[in-house]
Amino acid sequence: MAIAVQKITLSPSRDIPFNKLVLSQSNVRRVKAGVSIEELAEDIARRTLLQSLSVRPVLDAKGAETGMFEVPAGGRRYRALQHLVKQKRLAKTAPVPCVVRDPGVDISAEEDSLAENVQRAPLHPLDQFRAFQALREKGQSEEDIAAAFFVGVNVVKQRLRLAAVSEKLLDVYAEDGMSLEQLMSFTVRTDHARQEQVWDALQRSYSQEPYQIRRMLTERTVRASDKRAQFVGLDAYEQTGGVVMRDLFQQDDGGWLENIGLLDGLVAEKLKTEAEKIAVEGWKWIAVNVDFPFGHTHRLRELDGALTDLTTEEQATIEALQAEYAKLESGYENADELPDEVDARLGEIETALAAFEDRPVSYDPVEIARAGVFVSIDADGSLSVDRGYVRPEDEAPDGVGGDGEAGADGDQDDGGEPSAPAVQRAIITIGGQAEPEEDEDDAVKALPDRLVSELTAYRTLALRDAVANNPHVAMTALLHKLCLDTFQHAASGNCLEAAVRQVTFSIQPADLKDGPSAKAVAERHEAWKADLPKDEAAVWDWLAALDAASRGALLAHCVSFGVNALYEKGDRYGGPGVSVHGVQRRLVQADRIARAVGLDMVEAGWRPTVDSYLGRVTKPRILEAVREAKGEQSAHLIDHLKKADMAKEAERLLDGTGWLPEPLRTPEAEGSADAAGDEEALPAFLTDDEESAGESEADEPTVIAAE
Repeated sequence: MAIAVQKITLSPSRDIPFNKLVLSQSNVRRVKAGVSIEELAEDIARRTLLQSLSVRPVLDAKGAETGMFEVPAGGRRYRALQHLVKQKRLAKTAPVPCVVRDPGVDISAEEDSLAENVQRAPLHPLDQFRAFQALREKGQSEEDIAAAFFVGVNVVKQRLRLAAVSEKLLDVYAEDGMSLEQLMSFTVRTDHARQEQVWDALQRSYSQEPYQIRRMLTERTVRASDKRAQFVGLDAYEQTGGVVMRDLFQQDDGGWLENIGLLDGLVAEKLKTEAEKIAVEGWKWIAVNVDFPFGHTHRLRELDGALTDLTTEEQATIEALQAEYAKLESGYENADELPDEVDARLGEIETALAAFEDRPVSYDPVEIARAGVFVSIDADGSLSVDRGYVRPEDEAPDGVGGDGEAGADGDQDDGGEPSAPAVQRAIITIGGQAEPEEDEDDAVKALPDRLVSELTAYRTLALRDAVANNPHVAMTALLHKLCLDTFQHAASGNCLEAAVRQVTFSIQPADLKDGPSAKAVAERHEAWKADLPKDEAAVWDWLAALDAASRGALLAHCVSFGVNALYEKGDRYGGPGVSVHGVQRRLVQADRIARAVGLDMVEAGWRPTVDSYLGRVTKPRILEAVREAKGEQSAHLIDHLKKADMAKEAERLLDGTGWLPEPLRTPEAEGSADAAGDEEALPAFLTDDEESAGESEADEPTVIAAE
C-alpha cells in the first residue's frame, strides 16, 4: 500500500508596518565587522527591499500575540531600514514584506537565524562576471556598475577582464577544473587559441602555478620596463597600433608589449631621427645601435673636449644652491632623521647641481671633421650620445693637421679653407641571435663552439678583473711570458699577450658589459685614465714618481688587458690564425692563472640562466646540470618537460647552487707537470672529438668536445 507523502506548508507572508518590528535577541549575527549597513540602506533606497524579513509574533506572559513582531533572521536588512527611517527617507509605518513564522513550531528562532546565514551560497565569480558583462552591454559604465553594487571600479574591471578568456577555459573554471588565480592569469593575453594551447601544455606539466601561465603567455613579448619601450614611450607605441598586454590582477610594471617588430621599427626610426640631428654638427660618422658591445671604443682615440663656460647667472644659481644645501645640512646635523620636506629639498638641490655639471662639451672643428659619435639607448631608456672618437684610419697623416695647410678629410678650395666634410649617415642595425637547434638525442653532446666562446668571454673578463686586483700574480705572469720569449722562444698561443694588446671579443653574450667584472674593469680604467697626464711627454716622469704600491697596481691593471682566456675555433691545418694546439695551450695557462688568483665565477656574478646557458644546450646537458647541482631526484622532476619549460625550471632549481658549466670551472692542479710544456692536460670540454673535426665553422651547432 502506497504511503502518502506529507505536503509541506510554507509560512505565510504579509506586510507589517516597520514600527511594529523589533530586532530579536535570537539573531546570531553579533559581530558587526565588515558589515556595511549604510551601503545596504543605499541599495534598498535604489531598488527597494529584494528579500523579505523572517519574523515571529511577540507573545505576552499568557502566550497571546501583542501585535509586535521580532526579527531573528534578516537583522542586517532591518538595521538598513532603520537607518533609512532615521534619515526620514522611509516612513515609520511603511509596510515591510515579512515571512511570519508560527511561534508554535519546534524550530527555534536561533536556528532560523543561523540557517539563513549558513545556507546562503556566495555568488560564483563567473556568475558575477557574466552579470557585470550583461549590465555593461546594456549601456552601464564600469563606474555606474561599481557605484550600484558598492564595489571598487577596479573590481568591476577585473571581472569584466575575464571576457578576454576563452569560453573553453571559462567552462573549465565553472566545473572547478582550475582556480580563480589560474583563470585570472590567462587575462594577460586576449589570444584565445594561445590561451587554450598553454592550458593544454600545462596538463602535461607538474607546474601549473599562475606565474607559469603568465610567463608562457608573455614569453614572446617585451616588458614595458624594457629600455626600448621606455625610449619610444607607450603612448607612441599604442598610437601606431601596438598592443599592450596588462594584468589587472597583480603588479605588472606597465604590462607587456606584444608587437615586437613594431617596437623595433619605432626604436630604429627614433634613433635615426636623433642621429640626423647630431649629424648637422659636422661629425664624419655616426654609429647608431640600440646597444654597443663591451669594448666598442677600443683602439679609438677619444677627443679631449672642453666644457662650455658657465654664464654669470648660472654661476650665481650654483652658489645659491650650494649655500642653501650647506645651511640645511648644518641645521639638521644633529637630527636623527631629516624631515621629509627637508630630505626632498636636498634631493632637488643635488639634482639641480648635477645638471650644471652635465654641460655640453665643445671640440675643435678640425677634429670633429675626422671623428664620430656613438648613439644608443641607456639602461633607463634615455638617449645616449657619446661624441668624439677617431678611428685609426681617420687620423691625420704626419705633418698634416688643423693649422690650415690641409683639411682633416676634405680637399682645400681656392680660398685655402678645407671643404666641409661629408657626414656619414648612420645605419641602424638591431640584430638578434639565432637560437641553436634543439637536439632530441639522449646522448650528451659537446658544447657548441659559439656557446663556449661566450662562456669563456665571461671567464676572460672575470680573470682580467682578478689579475688587476693581484699585482703579485700579474708580475709573475708578465715575467713568465717574457722569460719564455727570451730564453725558450716559446711558440704562439699564450694566455698573456704581454705587448700589452687588449683582446676583444668577436663573439660575446649580450649582457657581458653589464656584469660586475665589466663594471669593475671600466671604473678602474677610468680612474687611472683621469690621473694619467694628457701630455705624452709627461707620462714617463709621472710614472717614475709613483710609489711602489701605485706602480704595482697600475702594472697589474695594464697586464690584465692582455689576459686571453677566450676559446675560439682553431685551425687544424696550419692556416692563418691560432692553431688548435694554441687554443688548448692558452686555456691551460688560463687555468693556472685562475688558480693563482682564486677565481670564482659565482662570486664574479655569473649565473646559469635560460639566456646565458640553459636555453643554448640540449636537454641532456640541462638534466646533467641539475643532476650535478641538486641530485637525481630534482633532475627526474623535469625530465618529462619540453626543452623550453625544462630550461626555465632548471634556472629556478640551479639558482643559488653555485653550479658552473665546464668552461667556467677552475680545475685543481694535477701533479707537477711543467705549466709551459706541451704535456699539460687539456680541459675536459676540449678533448679531441673526431665528429667535430669534420664540421664547418658555419654549421650550427658545432661540436667541440666529447664527454
